Amino acid sequence: MAENAETAEITAERIPTVIVDDVDIVYRVNGTGAGRGTATAALNRILGGRRKAEARAGVRTVHAVRKVSFTAYKGEAIGLIGTNGSGKSTLLKAVAGLLPTENGRIFTHGQPSLLGVNAALMNDLTGERNVHLGGLAMGMSREEVRERYDDIVGFSGINEKGDFITLPMRTYSSGMAARLRFSIAAAKDHDVLLIDEALATGDRSFQKRSEDRIRELRKEAGTVFLVSHNNKSIRDTCDRVLWLERGELRMDGPTDEVLEAYEAFTNPKAGKAEPKKQTKVSVPA
Repeated sequence: MAENAETAEITAERIPTVIVDDVDIVYRVNGTGAGRGTATAALNRILGGRRKAEARAGVRTVHAVRKVSFTAYKGEAIGLIGTNGSGKSTLLKAVAGLLPTENGRIFTHGQPSLLGVNAALMNDLTGERNVHLGGLAMGMSREEVRERYDDIVGFSGINEKGDFITLPMRTYSSGMAARLRFSIAAAKDHDVLLIDEALATGDRSFQKRSEDRIRELRKEAGTVFLVSHNNKSIRDTCDRVLWLERGELRMDGPTDEVLEAYEAFTNPKAGKAEPKKQTKVSVPA
């Protein structure tokens, strides 16, 4: 009986929340070739000669993500690292369902929520109004938003130097807007929360509150993904790291191990570390 209980506990701790299976993500960028935007080029694409039409129209294909596979589990906080243009934000958008995959499949348990510092805000509305609309957009009821309103504003810290919550969002600095956005998202438990650089804003006090909240979200909900160029935030927040480079998953493992290899890669003088070879994820049919 005790053995069965222990097995059930282990199984519960290893519930998959995101499965990314051999995924390619491709951007198509308009070039300057002849025929771009013409009715003839459009008709050729409609009739099935898409690749030839794209070539004539000067459309370039850019592989943002190449053959990436991994499985994330409930309770994990996973950091995504890599140099600029490595595909981190693109991969998050695909997991959130905002970008299609060219090849491969993505499975998610529950609804992923993407929080990025570039997410649109309604600049002509007050911060107060945005808190209510943002909470509703994330699936909270009006009553839940009212109950959590003071905590959201207090967590963001934007009223510490004045009554900014009653001012239009266009009067906010980028840091204030990002802090409020994170506070709204963090007020709700998520099956999968995807955070793009949110902890790079604000002072150390806000970053510490954000890191503590991420730990709470892991306990209360599912999985947290964090894209950040701040290795300290990754170390303080995540227990696992995915390292993307040129769209490829170069390493997947414990935080300290992956960051050590990444820091050796970005700063060769500091030391050398070889990333381990990736193994393909087995996905149920």
